[in-house]
Amino acid sequence: MIQAKIAEILESDQFLQEHHVKGWVRSFRSNRFIALNDGSGLKNLQCVIDFENTDEEIIKRINVGAAISVKGTLKESQGSQQRVEIEVNEIEILGDANPEEVKLTILSPKKHSMEKLREQAHLRVRTNTFGAVMRVRSRLSFAVHKYFQDRNFYYVNTPIITGSDAEGAGEMFKVTNLDLKNPPKNEDGSINYKEDFFGKETNLTVSGQLEAETFALGLGQVYTFGPTFRAENSNTSRHLAEFWMIEPEVAFCDLDGNMDLAEDFIKFVLKYVLENCKEDLEFLAERQENEDKLKPKAERSEMTLLEKLNFVLDNNFKRVSYTEAIEILKNSKPNKKKKFNYIIEEWGADLQSEHERYLVEKHFKCPVILFDYPANIKAFYMRLNEDGKTVRAMDILFPGIGEIVGGSQREERLDVLKEKMAELNIPEEELWWYLDTRKFGTCVHSGFGLGFERLVQFTTGMGNIRDVIPFPRTPQNAEF
Repeated sequence: MIQAKIAEILESDQFLQEHHVKGWVRSFRSNRFIALNDGSGLKNLQCVIDFENTDEEIIKRINVGAAISVKGTLKESQGSQQRVEIEVNEIEILGDANPEEVKLTILSPKKHSMEKLREQAHLRVRTNTFGAVMRVRSRLSFAVHKYFQDRNFYYVNTPIITGSDAEGAGEMFKVTNLDLKNPPKNEDGSINYKEDFFGKETNLTVSGQLEAETFALGLGQVYTFGPTFRAENSNTSRHLAEFWMIEPEVAFCDLDGNMDLAEDFIKFVLKYVLENCKEDLEFLAERQENEDKLKPKAERSEMTLLEKLNFVLDNNFKRVSYTEAIEILKNSKPNKKKKFNYIIEEWGADLQSEHERYLVEKHFKCPVILFDYPANIKAFYMRLNEDGKTVRAMDILFPGIGEIVGGSQREERLDVLKEKMAELNIPEEELWWYLDTRKFGTCVHSGFGLGFERLVQFTTGMGNIRDVIPFPRTPQNAEF
């Protein structure tokens, strides 16, 4: 007897052979037709029982959400909704589900909002939408590793607990085992972190970049792919407190090489999921189209989900300096007519999502890489240009989402790096090990960071970033 996943059985031509399958009941019609799903794909397998010759007590237990084991013969289906079906010879209830319990009504997701489904994270993945999203997420994750491994990058596990703030943002979660009701104090009343577990103040990391740089300057090319944390009190559809970052770092690579790598990487992973998640992406595309119909015309997507993904694959990314972009934005109709929420008035402005999307969707009509940003709006580790006012930074902008990648050529000159740290009041003793990399065979090197959830959100068309991670961590929410 063949035991297989439902996705395999649905493609099978092994008719009249005995099959064994296990899954969860999605529906049960006319005491005869069971729609069974095991998570291996979007489509259900129809299992047909002979109710006249099946124990009545078993039939009563075949409820939505119940886990069952089915053995039977694979046949061509007489119905128009499916190609094959199982004619059941033997059925066993593995786990009961009470249909009266409210929790299980999430298996009819049309009746519930996304917010409601997030309250049932242990069950929401059984819905078509979240099953599709999580299968795409899994494939994307594999594609990330495949891309770098196939190109001889080394996977580095950078620390989650850190004593440094790579971004200089200060929005970090503290890690401590001190008694919060009675912490040890210094003479000036401040907390004495020397008595803490690590003997110093530590936090959950916002980035593995600085540590990855040290490995790139020994292994040549490395990447990190792990959880990062930010204690930003932003309760929006774009922010998470816990998220995953992909961060490659490459020695002997300048900004142009960095932009080449980022564009090639993004196109590879999107092509991979288009080829390996066709059914799920078609479902998610249809879902987005139906959602768009309910929105005001001005808020609807100009492209379908699949058009958006192919838009990225089919177009070379346009490379534009920050200075050129500012001139375009200053002279744009939305800016002149004050339609932007943030009006661009002068060089040095920090671009917002609305500006980034205008450049991609309206002006250039292709993905855009902006480079050479003002130094004062970028991080300390980015290489200063000869003009003394811009840095070798780059951001990749996508339709519908704005910035998806941020990176730079790193500042390899020890004296310049020290000057920038002094300007920003970053103590040298905290990052002595980072400065040391500029003393022992320093070289041009570059890297970028890509928020994995932002990539999953773009790929699946989901409107809220909380719906592309299994267990979202947000302000006032750490359930499950």
